[in-house]
Amino acid sequence: MEQEIISRIFTLKNILLYLLAINLFAFLIMWYDKHEAKIGQWRVSEGFLFLLVLLGGGIGGIAGMYTFRHKTKKWYFKYGFPAITAVEIFVAVYLKLAYFM
Repeated sequence: MEQEIISRIFTLKNILLYLLAINLFAFLIMWYDKHEAKIGQWRVSEGFLFLLVLLGGGIGGIAGMYTFRHKTKKWYFKYGFPAITAVEIFVAVYLKLAYFM
């Protein structure tokens, strides 16, 4: 029963919708944080930005970082976002090849 519920939730369509949503959200949060920085208002924490990338929003985070020129001078963003994204892609491909072929 549990296996059936899990297989209904984790469909390719649902996974792709989630990735689209989290990447769009990460992109928009990068814009929002840059906007807030320009006007000297409350900022989004760096930890939250990294959390979005860890949750699958790496492409949106990277796109937002370079589109809005935000956090590009901080080495841990410049190299951290792509490193996390690369590891997630590697793990996804490995799991696909190892368990779902």
